[in-house]
Amino acid sequence: MEAMARGWESKAVESQQADAGQAKPDRPELTPAERDRLQERRSLELALAQTQAELMAACRAAHRDMLHQRLNAIRQALDALS
Repeated sequence: MEAMARGWESKAVESQQADAGQAKPDRPELTPAERDRLQERRSLELALAQTQAELMAACRAAHRDMLHQRLNAIRQALDALS
């Protein structure tokens, strides 16, 4: 039974290696500027999510005000990227 299990494992590994060797779907290459823009968008989206989470936990009014200002700034930066 154990030999059969090892046989299935090696077939699975062979299959994974064959899949990895196949060409990936053709996607247009991004220019460096497009990659930078995409990275900036991802960073801003993460900052937006983090700030929203912090806002949910904020107790003091001054801290909430500061977080609202940060949210507005992040949203404006995201809009500028669009």
